Amino acid sequence: MPGQNRPSPLSPEGDRKGLWLSALEHGAAVLQSAAPLKKFDVYVSGFHPAKDDPSMQMEAHHYCQVVNDDFIQAVLFDGNTAEANLIGVEYIISEALFATLPDDEKAYWHPHNYEVLSGSLVAPGLPAAAEKALMKRLLNSYGKTWHAWHTGRHDIGGGHTLPLGEPLLMWSFNRDGECDPSLEGDREEAMGLDTAATREQRADLAELAHPQAGVDLLKDQLGGTPLPGVVDVNDAHR
Repeated sequence: MPGQNRPSPLSPEGDRKGLWLSALEHGAAVLQSAAPLKKFDVYVSGFHPAKDDPSMQMEAHHYCQVVNDDFIQAVLFDGNTAEANLIGVEYIISEALFATLPDDEKAYWHPHNYEVLSGSLVAPGLPAAAEKALMKRLLNSYGKTWHAWHTGRHDIGGGHTLPLGEPLLMWSFNRDGECDPSLEGDREEAMGLDTAATREQRADLAELAHPQAGVDLLKDQLGGTPLPGVVDVNDAHR
């Protein structure tokens, strides 16, 4: 991906690879199958705040397996190069599946409409038409995301060189200004993105967006400005 490579913000602790590991990797490549990984072939980049501490924000690179029309599973990295660190997992379900969940389970799932309509969720390398078709499929969906490793931010650092502590339930941004502009701007420049143009290209998807649960969850902590098409389900019922 010329001009779109995004290295990890840090390298893990530990000694360099020894000869034994090189031999192991060579043998594994020849003799072992990586079948479960081969279908994680859809790549998108976005941002995640921690649900209980939304000042903790990270860039997340998702490698997704589209299991069926209602379910996607993704492995999350802090970059998109061969040296990227594995930081978590995300499961994505359709609006229809979300409606079947008990209320206590729904509290784990964040809404996706702002990520789609704002242009902050991108699929680098895809032609614009293909990317928009993918985003249309993600509209009205929900994600359940756990980060096991906070490797920090590309713009200011601050990460751990090992996965420490308990996994964190992550959330989504749902208003302009909730995400730290420095975090957004750093990715924009490094990956050659034009978020404003992407947002404009997706504007017509707003008419397909439904009110979602969890949109207002962080507004009192982060403030921000609402985006047309991104509505909390509780506001829609008032």
